[in-house]
Amino acid sequence: MKLKKEDITPVETPLMKQYNTIKAKYPDAILLFRVGDFYETFGQDAIKVSGILGIVLTRRANGAAMFIELAGFPHHALDTYLPKLVRAGNRVAICDQLEDPKLTKTIVKRGVTELVTPGVSYNDKTHDVKNNNFLACLHYNTKNANHAGIAFVDVSTGEFYAAQGELSYCQKLIHTFKPNEIVFSKANKKIFIEAFGDSYYSFAADDWAFQFDYANETLLKHFQTNSLKGFGMDEMADSIIAAGVAIHYLKDTAHDKLKHISSISRIDEDKYMWLDRFTLRNLELLYSQNYNAKTLFEVIDYTTTAMGSRLLKRWLALPLKELLPIIERQQVVEYFLNQSDLLNEIIVQLKRSGDLERLISRVAVGRLNPRELLQLKNALQAVDILKKLLKEQKSSTEALKKITEQLNPCLSIIDRIEKAIDENSPSMVAKGGVICSGYNEELDELRNIQSNGKNYLLQIQQREIENTGISSLKVAFNSVFGYYLEVTNVHKNKVPENWMRKQTLANAERYITEELKVYEEKIMGAEDKIVVLELSLYNDIVISLLDYIAPIQLNASLMAQLDCLSSFALTATKNNYTKPKLNDTDAIDIKNGRHPVIEKQLPNTESYIANDVYLDNNHQQIIMITGPNMSGKSAILRQTALIVILAQIGSYVPATYASIGLVDKVFTRVGASDNISSGESTFMVEMNETASIMNNLSNRSLVLLDEIGRGTSTYDGISIAWAIAEYLHEHQSFKAKTLFATHYHELNEMTNNFSRIKNFNVSVQDTGNKVVFLRKLQQGGSQHSFGIHVAKMAGMPSKIITRANTILQTLESTHNNPNQQAQKELAKKKEEYQLSFFQLDDPVLSQIKDELKHIDINTLTPVEALIKLNEIKKLVGSN
Repeated sequence: MKLKKEDITPVETPLMKQYNTIKAKYPDAILLFRVGDFYETFGQDAIKVSGILGIVLTRRANGAAMFIELAGFPHHALDTYLPKLVRAGNRVAICDQLEDPKLTKTIVKRGVTELVTPGVSYNDKTHDVKNNNFLACLHYNTKNANHAGIAFVDVSTGEFYAAQGELSYCQKLIHTFKPNEIVFSKANKKIFIEAFGDSYYSFAADDWAFQFDYANETLLKHFQTNSLKGFGMDEMADSIIAAGVAIHYLKDTAHDKLKHISSISRIDEDKYMWLDRFTLRNLELLYSQNYNAKTLFEVIDYTTTAMGSRLLKRWLALPLKELLPIIERQQVVEYFLNQSDLLNEIIVQLKRSGDLERLISRVAVGRLNPRELLQLKNALQAVDILKKLLKEQKSSTEALKKITEQLNPCLSIIDRIEKAIDENSPSMVAKGGVICSGYNEELDELRNIQSNGKNYLLQIQQREIENTGISSLKVAFNSVFGYYLEVTNVHKNKVPENWMRKQTLANAERYITEELKVYEEKIMGAEDKIVVLELSLYNDIVISLLDYIAPIQLNASLMAQLDCLSSFALTATKNNYTKPKLNDTDAIDIKNGRHPVIEKQLPNTESYIANDVYLDNNHQQIIMITGPNMSGKSAILRQTALIVILAQIGSYVPATYASIGLVDKVFTRVGASDNISSGESTFMVEMNETASIMNNLSNRSLVLLDEIGRGTSTYDGISIAWAIAEYLHEHQSFKAKTLFATHYHELNEMTNNFSRIKNFNVSVQDTGNKVVFLRKLQQGGSQHSFGIHVAKMAGMPSKIITRANTILQTLESTHNNPNQQAQKELAKKKEEYQLSFFQLDDPVLSQIKDELKHIDINTLTPVEALIKLNEIKKLVGSN
C-alpha cells in the first residue's frame, strides 16, 4: 500500500524536540536558540526574523519527510540584531547553552536566560540613552470603574514610580511617561483597547496576578520590609496592585536580579501641575507631531549627561505647584549664574561621570564590562571632586548644601578598582588583560609562564645540550604530542636514561623529560587558567559593588539634579532669560514675553516681537484676542503657557519681567485635527478636548482656547464660543484665567456685558496693497481677518484671489451691520425679495452675471452655447 504524505508521522530530531519544548513556554516570543556559535530561529519565528533583519531564510530537514524554515546570526552579533527585533515590537526569548558542549556526550542543556520586551531590557541599544525605557502596569479598580492604579518601572535605571486616582489621571500619566510597554489584566483588554487603541505596545497578563494579597506580598518580599508605610503606599491599594504586578512581570521575564530597584516613589497629584495629553501635544513640550519641529525640551536641554536629560524631561512633564521647591531650584540656578567658574567646573565633572544611573544598574544584574567598571570609577572620582568643590562654596544656597552633604564618592571602591583593573582593559573579560599586574600572585605567575615560556624552553634546550653534548638537540612543540626534545639518530647513544621516548621518526627520536612534562602542563593550562582566574577576580569586584548600589544611585540622582540646574543656568545665559517671581497670588504678569521655541528658529536678521500679558481673577480674567491669520495670536497663547511651565520647573523664562501666581492646571485647545480611526471628525475632537477642559477647571487654572467653534457653521460656532466664554466668566466655583483667540469678531461685544472679559488684538499695518503683520498685542478688538491676504501669501492662484475679494466685498456690503436688530431686519427683507432660488445679493448670481457679460454670442457655435448653458445650470444646481 502506498503511503500518503499526511500518513507519515514526522520524527523530531533531539535538537528540535528540545527547541519545541522551550518554544511552547514562550509561544508569543521570538525564540533565539543558541546552537554552537549561532543564534538560530525556526518556523514562523525564522520567517519573521528574516523579514525584520534582512537575513537569509533557508530550510533544513526536520525528521522524516519534513522541512522547517531557518534563519540565524552569529552569537557575537546579538547586540546588533536584538535591538532591531525589539524595536519592531517583538518579545524576544534568548535561549542559551547552559553547559559546556565539550563536557557532555548528550544534547547540550539549554534554557531561556532573558526575555526581552519593548519595556524590559538591559541592552542600551534597544532604547535611546536620553529616554527612559519604562514598563507601565495599569490596574483597573474592579469596584470603581473610574478609579485605577498605575506603576512605572525602568529596569535599566532602577526607577520605580506609582500613583492612583481617577482613571483620567492614570491615563494622563501614561501619556506623560510614554512607556514602551503597558501591562494590564486579560479581563480588561477591551477597556484598554478602547482607551489607547494601538498607541502602545501592550501585554495582557493573567488576571490572578492582579490580586491585592499577591501583589502586596510580592512587594514586601522584594523590598524585604514588613509593610509599605515607609514608601507612603500602605493605603494605596490600586497602586500596590499595579506595582506588585510590575515586579511579578519582571521576574516572569527572567529578570530576577532587581537589587537596584531598591525603593518606590509616589507620584502625588497634589505636588505637580496638571498637564493633560492634549496640552502636552499642543504645547510640544517633549514631542511634536510636525516634521522637523523643535520642542521646548530641545530648546532648554543643555544637560551634559543622559541621566540629566532624562530627569529634565520628567521635570518638564511634571511642573511643580509648591512654592518652596521651585524657589530652591531658582536659587541654585542664580548661584550658578553668579559663579561662572564653578558652573564650568561642574560641567567638566558631569562629563566625566557619564550615565552613572545606568552603570550602577548594570552592576546589580552582573552585566558590567571592564570598560564600564572603569567608567564607574571615573564617575565616582568626579563625585569626589564635586563634593570638595561644592564644600568650598561658603555662600552657597541651602539646596546646594543639601546636595553636597549627600554626595558619597565611595572612596574604597575607587581605590579597589584602581588597584585591580587595568586602564587599557578590553570590553570583554574573556579577552584577558583586565586585572592589573601585582593584584594577584597566582595570576602573575601564570602570566609569567605564558609570556616567558619560549625563553624558559630555550634555557632547557641550552642546558640539555651542555649536559649531553648533543649539539643538534632542540625543544619543539606540536598539537598532537605537545612539547618534546628531538635528537637525530646520529646522537641517539648520548640520550640519558631518564628521558622517555615519545615518537620515532625516520631520522630522529623525540623524547620527554619529567621537567618538560611538568612545564608543558603549566604552559598548556596557563591560558585557560588565566581566563578563569581573571573572570573570578573580576566577578568578585563586581559582586563587592552590590553593597554600594544605594549610595551610588543617590549620587546619580544628585548629579542628574545638578545637571538639570546647570542646564537652566546655561539656557538663561544663552537665550537671555530672566528670573521669574513665583507667588501665591492669582495674577500672571508677563512683560515682553517671548515664545522660547519660535524665537530660536527666526533668521538672524529678524527679532522676535515680545508682548505683555496680564491675567488675574478679579479684573482681567479672560482676554479675547482677535486679529488676522498669521498675526501671532496662537504664538501669544502658547508662549504664555510655556513661560508659566518654565517658571514652575525652576527655570528662568523668556521675558524681561514675570510674576507668576502658581498655576495648578494648564489646558489648551488649539489646532485642527481629527481621529478618523475612531470615527471622530475634526469638530468632534475639538468638542471632546473642550469638554475635558470645562469639566476639570479650578480657580488656579490657565486656559488657552484657539479658534473654538470653527469646525461648524458660523452661527453654531459663534454660539458655542460665546457660551464657553460666558461659562468661564460666570462660574461660581472658579475663575480660570483664559486667553481666547478667535476670528469671531462678534465676541468683542462680550466685554460690554462681562466685566472681566477684555478685548485685545494683534495689530497689522494695512497700506491698501500690502498688509504688514506687526505681531504686537494691543487693547481693543479687531474687525478684520485678512484671510484672503494669507491665501495669496500661500501661493493661491490669482484668479481665485480676485474672485474671493469680489465675493468678500459683496458679503461685507450686506452683512456688515453691527446692530443685531438691524441684521434681523436685513434678513427679513432678503426673504421678502428672494427669487425662487437666488437671493438678490447672492454671489453666485453675480458670477453668472459676469459670465454672461463676457460671452460673445456672435462667435459662439450652437454646441458651445449648449455647453455654456450647462455650466450655468451647474452653478445654479450647486447653489
